[in-house]
Amino acid sequence: MSNQMKTLAESPAQVVRGLYDALSKGDVPGVLAKLAPEVIVDEPTQLPYGGVHQGREVFVQSILGAMMGYANVAITDAEVVEGPAGVIGRLTGTLTAHTTGEEFPLTMVEIHQVEDGTVRKIDVYTKNPHELAAFYARAEAGTR
Repeated sequence: MSNQMKTLAESPAQVVRGLYDALSKGDVPGVLAKLAPEVIVDEPTQLPYGGVHQGREVFVQSILGAMMGYANVAITDAEVVEGPAGVIGRLTGTLTAHTTGEEFPLTMVEIHQVEDGTVRKIDVYTKNPHELAAFYARAEAGTR
């Protein structure tokens, strides 16, 4: 029976793929289902939602809320690789500012620690955090 249960459980990579799938669909309950209740998310400090955040609700309010408050988020590709350091995800997409329509190409690399079928920790790295922060400042101000 133990072997049967093991085959039914999602691998860490499958958990992260499910998280990305829910994110790409804007499925907040699906996102929450993949995160541990006390998930820790460490975002680049340059961003308006930067810093270390703890908890699913904080993730939704502070990170997703801020991102989607400034722009529409379209994920165009998500690559997931499982390795000894955890599950590495590479997300690419486009942010479109609500106020100006400006588009910003987004590339993020995330390192996920997955335990017991949920993501416990995410370290987020963006390709160009200073440019991304400037995009958010322009979106907030309504300027290009």
